[in-house]
Amino acid sequence: MTQQPRTNVGSSESRVDGRLKVTGRAAYAADHSPEDGIEGIVYAVVVDSAVGRGRVTGVDTRAALEQAGVITVISHLNAPRLPYLDNSSSNNPPGTRLRVFQDDQVRFFGQPVAVAIAETLEVAQHAASLVEVHYDAEPPSTDLTAAPADEPATYARGTADSALASAPVRLELAYRLARNHHNPMEPHATIARWDGHNLTVWDKTQWVVGGTQRELAAVFGIPQPSVRVISPFVGGGFGSALRAWPHVTIAALAARETGRPVKLVLNRRQLYFGTGFRPAYQYGVRVGSDKSGRLTAMVHDIRAETSSYEKFTEAAMSPGQMLYSMPHVRQAYATVPLDVNTPLYMRGPGYASAAFVIESAMDELAHELGIDPIHLRRRNEPSTDESNGLPFSTRRLRECYTVGAREFSWNPRNPKPRSTRDGDWLIGTGMATAVYDTLRNTAQAHVRLSADGTAMVQAAASDMGPGTYTSMTQVAADTLGLTMDTVEFRLGDSLMPPTPPHGGSQTMASVGSAVNDASDKVRRQAITLAVNDPNSPLHGVNPNDIIVRRGRITAKDDPTRGETYQQLLTRNNREHIELIGSFAPGQDRFSMYAYGAVFAEVAVDARLGLVRVRRMLGVYDAGRIVNPKLADSQALGGMVGGIGTALLEHTVTDPRDGRIVNANFADYLVPVNADIPDLRAVYLNGNDPEASPIGVKGLGEVVIVGVAPAIANAVFHATGRRIRELPITAEALL
Repeated sequence: MTQQPRTNVGSSESRVDGRLKVTGRAAYAADHSPEDGIEGIVYAVVVDSAVGRGRVTGVDTRAALEQAGVITVISHLNAPRLPYLDNSSSNNPPGTRLRVFQDDQVRFFGQPVAVAIAETLEVAQHAASLVEVHYDAEPPSTDLTAAPADEPATYARGTADSALASAPVRLELAYRLARNHHNPMEPHATIARWDGHNLTVWDKTQWVVGGTQRELAAVFGIPQPSVRVISPFVGGGFGSALRAWPHVTIAALAARETGRPVKLVLNRRQLYFGTGFRPAYQYGVRVGSDKSGRLTAMVHDIRAETSSYEKFTEAAMSPGQMLYSMPHVRQAYATVPLDVNTPLYMRGPGYASAAFVIESAMDELAHELGIDPIHLRRRNEPSTDESNGLPFSTRRLRECYTVGAREFSWNPRNPKPRSTRDGDWLIGTGMATAVYDTLRNTAQAHVRLSADGTAMVQAAASDMGPGTYTSMTQVAADTLGLTMDTVEFRLGDSLMPPTPPHGGSQTMASVGSAVNDASDKVRRQAITLAVNDPNSPLHGVNPNDIIVRRGRITAKDDPTRGETYQQLLTRNNREHIELIGSFAPGQDRFSMYAYGAVFAEVAVDARLGLVRVRRMLGVYDAGRIVNPKLADSQALGGMVGGIGTALLEHTVTDPRDGRIVNANFADYLVPVNADIPDLRAVYLNGNDPEASPIGVKGLGEVVIVGVAPAIANAVFHATGRRIRELPITAEALL
């Protein structure tokens, strides 16, 4: 059939759920109440371990249970044994996940060791404070530099060590990256209610079906359809809600034991040891090139923290394998088990950490050779993905560099460090490349076109901020030939068609393609109904010559010949047309990534060492941009996150007991408005049909990759000091 005109996709539409959010009517996990049918709700507060390793020798609950309004206190001493069936197909890292209240072992500081349940939140908080837990404590292992590592994952092509030995130019560099925490605005929360053997949870989650639903079914040994998960709004996640953490199980367990619906909300402090983090890294890299700057070899030695009870890895090796052309590469990526809770994917996982090292090293090499950093990167552009031999679906980095250099006014730059001042401030500029894998997974969506001319679209997806509600509405409206105000998109319920996790920048490509498919099927069925209906003005018209605009089905060459969806369905006594659409990525014939070039200007106080970002520009090759306004929200937010990684965010652990000493916003610093200067994003006009039927590649992850090294390279240009540890502090520059 004739391709539908795209009038909504590509338009800067405002968020369709924006009014709900700014008026407080968007219900997040902890906002649900008796008005939602949750009668008799009680409150749970977790008691956290006060030691970093050891075993619980006693739990004294007498004082807590004496308080009026306290229902019970649950610990390993009185909790039922739970099945904890295998759940390896979920987003949980492989290994033995933490089994809540199933033994006396303490594996990290802050591990849940008990939970107090009471009629009110205040009573539950007080009861939790009265629970006395006794320990047989051991010194925890929390030092990434000192603990032994697991057997590393490796990659090699060519003979990197011998190529390095003969390289005319060699660099040997060591980098350290601090642990970062997600710190979303909305705290993690779960409300759980049992109805017989069926469990309903209102949860903060980025994976309704494969995450929370599957995990709870496995923990309690019940069929997955017996668990319903509801999560219509997520107040930021950055990856922290990609798995069901122990508090989700605790809420469900408490609800089953008390026979009452239970609400459990983690406080800000508990998020630092209850929901994962971006792991700290030690990353050594050796680089070899000829004197013209052509890379010949690179060796990566990577160590990253994980927990003692699960092995967490992320895609830290990928950029070093495919970003630049070179014949010889060797990598070793070892996880280091520590007495900490398990890390988890955080925006730009793996890629953001590796890019800081690789892009800083490229800047060092450019300075060593006296080559412009952009020219060095152009000189090492690959023609194919050298890690697998596949051609790139699109790779427009050269264009990103050209547009970025022009828009940022890069070319008049004096490359000499400390060459530009503004009073007491040293001024520097830097740039870096960004890359992130184009992930896609199987997804489904349901579309119902009603006789009143409106459409309902549903999928069990999430929206933690990128604008899923809006972008899916745009895709459905265009494909159905409707206006956006006649389309309603619903998400966040496990009763809806399943979708992949809301992370890795895969929602638009995966769910959007399923929405497009379902909408296309419904439109086609309506057209078929019209051309076969003797009473339709379109009877006998070739379906390929029909289009739909604003709910009116017309002959392409004769817009006066047609009728509306309403007229067609009403005349045929059809209340609706509804179908399920799907998307499943085929075998990859191309290497698919989103790319970017990031530029930064910083000012460094020559006397105090303070760093201020003055302006930043990102230019991105991300396929089709469905909504430039939403894209800007993603891109600028990614830059803000990258500024935090580069200059502020750093988790501090007390080695004596494993306690995180800065588990609050007073001491764990994140960027505020005063830290955020002129930020700008540019998107190359594009379409990648190999990545997805709707041409998108994904944007939300790549926009943080490259930010930290661009800032670090700008700091070097301003000061002449090369900082190889994040965050960059004033102390390091004095």
